[in-house]
Amino acid sequence: MRIYLDYNAGAPLAPEARHAMAAYLGEEAGNSSSIHWAGRRARAALDEARAAIAALVGAPSGDIVLTSGGTEANNLALRGALGHSGGRHIVTTAIEHASILDTCAALRTHGCDVTWVGVDRLGRVDPDAVKAAIRNDTAVVSVGLANSEVGTIQPVGQLSRHARARNVLLHVDAVQAGGRIPVSVDALGADLLSLSAHKLGGPAGIGALYVRSGVRLERQATGGPQERGRRAGTENVVGAVGFGVAARIADACREVEAVRHRALIQALWIRIEATIEDVERNGPPEGAGVVPNTLSVSFRGADADGLVIGLDLAGIAVSAGSACDAGSLRPSHVLLAMGRSAAEARSALRISIGRETTPADLAYLLDTLRGVVARSRGAVTTEVRA
Repeated sequence: MRIYLDYNAGAPLAPEARHAMAAYLGEEAGNSSSIHWAGRRARAALDEARAAIAALVGAPSGDIVLTSGGTEANNLALRGALGHSGGRHIVTTAIEHASILDTCAALRTHGCDVTWVGVDRLGRVDPDAVKAAIRNDTAVVSVGLANSEVGTIQPVGQLSRHARARNVLLHVDAVQAGGRIPVSVDALGADLLSLSAHKLGGPAGIGALYVRSGVRLERQATGGPQERGRRAGTENVVGAVGFGVAARIADACREVEAVRHRALIQALWIRIEATIEDVERNGPPEGAGVVPNTLSVSFRGADADGLVIGLDLAGIAVSAGSACDAGSLRPSHVLLAMGRSAAEARSALRISIGRETTPADLAYLLDTLRGVVARSRGAVTTEVRA
């Protein structure tokens, strides 16, 4: 038996996306910059995909820059904003994805200043704290709409008003939000917004950055006029086609799936809390403040890596946090920022579900989890005594 419950790391490729991509791996091949029939056909497919990606976030298709993924989109947003604006300061939060935090750390070595704003125990940032952090030399405020580990949704609309009042760009990392909750660049007030295909059933290796009309970024990849001069390099037509199909499916199914996911996650949490002692849910309780597909739980006295391995042996795939931090010996920076102890952070599992998840899958997880947690707690206790 194989049960996949790690959709926040990457969703399985949707069959519809795989089918659409297959044609562009063979007879439909062509460079979208070429002017002959094959190039024109590739360009038409690229334009159709771009329109679908734009529709997912309510944006004009011309404002979408295709990238190699969410990480590149985030890098282009931060580095591009700094390079063009002349500002030397970034405001972000302490619980962002590594592609934001590591980029900020790298930019500091080149003279940039960064303010990391803290969060409360539910992982929420205080808009007033962000407002207070904005300076005259602030180039961009960057915040994740939905946190990848605990699912907390941030009050981006309020942050936008503060940024706009100071003429500062707002970048929204919507990689974990796109296709799961309503995302509108206008409602959010986003100047820049990142997406990734493989989080919503598209292929890995392609993402997008929304760039509001009139916002100028310094190019990070040079060597060609692609993406309206904003990112050089031959476009990934195959990936874009898959991304576009996955975006359309996610958009069409979002409301129904959100209701189903919320019910599944809440039922799972109720059963975990009732049958396993000494557990704590990380992030907001069920409701509007959390993405519906995500559950983070600390099993005090257990070791998360041991839990992941134990569940893996039973055919269940979950994670101990962000996939980009897999293998790290450090406790989750997200949970530490939320006030958890190092031991609590090291005992946390992230369960994230998707289109293919069934009630039977979660029932099997729960039955298996009880024994895996008990064994892990016993092993940790024995190790401490030794």
